[in-house]
Amino acid sequence: MTAFSKLHAQNHKITELSNVFLYLVQSREMCDTETACDVFFEYTGKVKEHIELVDRELCGKLISYPDQTVKNTADRFLSGSTEIKRIFNKYLKDWCNESSRRLTIRNHDEFLSETEQMFGLVLDRIQRETEHLYPLIRKLEEREAA
Repeated sequence: MTAFSKLHAQNHKITELSNVFLYLVQSREMCDTETACDVFFEYTGKVKEHIELVDRELCGKLISYPDQTVKNTADRFLSGSTEIKRIFNKYLKDWCNESSRRLTIRNHDEFLSETEQMFGLVLDRIQRETEHLYPLIRKLEEREAA
């Protein structure tokens, strides 16, 4: 399966970009800077890449596992991914122009609130992966190796 070092590196980078972006956009003037937009679009790309990797490489393999508990865990994560993608896509549609790589902020307070919620959702997902999904996969790999 996927190397955990790659997943952890992705998690670290997403968390770092999230923290930097949230710090930058506290000030309305920073929201329109090229730097803030670069951080934002790097973040969105990394999140999409990470979710696709987890869905394909981890959950995709676990869903066909014979144990129903394992299948249920994979199904919960896949369902969660679908919901996060839906919310994330709506967030992107509301707050940015992806083709011109610009943020489109009409109300800074609303943007800040929705950004904190969206980023919190992603960080919660990463925490659940780290605490539940990765240990499950390690345990299954250890069983197969024995």
